Amino acid sequence: MIRLLLTGLWVCILTAGGSYAVAYWKENGGLIHKDEYLDGLQYQKTRALSVPMVENGSVQGYIVARFVYTVEARTMHQLTVPPDPFVVDEAFRKIYADDRLDFRKLARYDLSILTAAIKQRVNERMQADVIQDVLVEDFNYVSREEFQPKP
Repeated sequence: MIRLLLTGLWVCILTAGGSYAVAYWKENGGLIHKDEYLDGLQYQKTRALSVPMVENGSVQGYIVARFVYTVEARTMHQLTVPPDPFVVDEAFRKIYADDRLDFRKLARYDLSILTAAIKQRVNERMQADVIQDVLVEDFNYVSREEFQPKP
């Protein structure tokens, strides 16, 4: 009977000691340090945005665009507000207001000017160098006729 009692006590001591050792090891020297996973760049995709192209007082079609921007993972983790809404807003404003954009001939449009302007404006609005680069994932023109359902 005493042997059974001592064996039970021994198992309890081993379980408590093992749990304490694992908790101590995780807290003070686990396999991954807390900041190591934050290194590097993160790629974030924006939602697709449709920018109306207005000519002669009516909508002729839409520029459909999607962007990818890069942010340092450490910076992204520290932000209280994600940069995604700012990127979408600046892209919409820049595309909508750009007089050089000929929506009938998108092949001639210089996208590097657009992406540089988006990056610059977002960083200004966020008052820090948050965005490292802006990439174009999709940039197309869809005419008004293509949007309207056919009878």
